[in-house]
Amino acid sequence: MAAKTSSSLLLSRLYSLEFIVGAGLMLIICLSVLFSGFLFSDSGEKINLMARLVPPFTNASHLFGTDPLGRDVLARVVTGGKISLLIGFASVAGAVVLGVVMGLIAGYYRGFIDMVVMRFADVQLALPFILLAITFIAIVGGSLMNTIILLIVSQWVQFARLVRGSVLALREREFILSARAIGVKDARIIFQHLLPNLLGPVIVLMTLNMANNILLEASLTFLGLGVDPSIPSWGGMLADGRTYLQTAWWVSVFPGLAILLTVLGLNLLGDWLRDSLDPTGRTSR
Repeated sequence: MAAKTSSSLLLSRLYSLEFIVGAGLMLIICLSVLFSGFLFSDSGEKINLMARLVPPFTNASHLFGTDPLGRDVLARVVTGGKISLLIGFASVAGAVVLGVVMGLIAGYYRGFIDMVVMRFADVQLALPFILLAITFIAIVGGSLMNTIILLIVSQWVQFARLVRGSVLALREREFILSARAIGVKDARIIFQHLLPNLLGPVIVLMTLNMANNILLEASLTFLGLGVDPSIPSWGGMLADGRTYLQTAWWVSVFPGLAILLTVLGLNLLGDWLRDSLDPTGRTSR
């Protein structure tokens, strides 16, 4: 009876509007980006000055219009998604690995290790992100890899604090005390007993941070602090089209819509995951 109730609850959550819209948006965006090489062989880099600033929906060859160099906006939006999504996924993955490991160690061993890690985290949280970004880029320069490293460095603290707090609550539970009593090694307790119980909140935070990182990448590139301007990305397209907002709005609007829909899809999935993985938030509806 309990298994049947759990299955029906899961099915009801799969049919929720949050999951359908969020998963649908991300599926369409990820498939479009994944197959962009087949959809647009020139990757939106072909210049045609004779077709510059063609309005959208007036030419079948350029559904979203063209930019000031005659490049197809739709092709550039789809191709530019590769960079934005890559930075979002890679930076979150790096922040998760670093933050979870530091949080597990600090929460489990406490004492001096916990104090050092958390004080370092407090100092980093006190630094404004834009100041950290400007300083980092001024020292190492702007590039794809440096942008990913910057986002990892700026966001591992969130995962470390989340994991540390959960570990402090779990380390005194009976199953952990029993494992210690029978001589189970610390590494096994940490990775086989504690870590599986932390995956729910970490996955939710990953989803929400991925959306945030896509916005941050676009903001940094727009300000000239992100990836190389020669590499198509949504932030770079916004920067290129800002001087044409009154005469050619589509150059900036369509990459802006791509960012909006991607962030919306990830946020909806994050909310759905939070409700599904949090036992205290479950209802019988």
